[in-house]
Amino acid sequence: MAAELHVELVAADRSVWSGEATLVVARTTSGDIGVMPGHQPLLGVLESGPVTIRTTDGGTVVAAVHGGFLSFADNKLSLLAEIAELADEIDTQRAELALERAKSDEDAAAERRADVRLRAVAVR
Repeated sequence: MAAELHVELVAADRSVWSGEATLVVARTTSGDIGVMPGHQPLLGVLESGPVTIRTTDGGTVVAAVHGGFLSFADNKLSLLAEIAELADEIDTQRAELALERAKSDEDAAAERRADVRLRAVAVR
């Protein structure tokens, strides 16, 4: 079994992160899944939520992902997201304001997006 897997996290508008990892944890419609080197091939639908990537150098990359697909085969994991942003890119104050605004407007989709952003920052 290989000690690492290659990960590509891509949003509709850009490549978000690419590199080698030892573990990736993401939320799918079937529940949370952890993918390690040597995992069985899989295809899944991503739910909105934080994605955690444990890099081979011992670091951690966290991203807020909003929908998309996950595909794994031959130690290559592709996360194709509708929207994705690294936790380091998220403006916490702006996300908190967006959450408050979404709650007052009763906009469930906007509330979910803001909540995922804040959870990604908290995991980081």
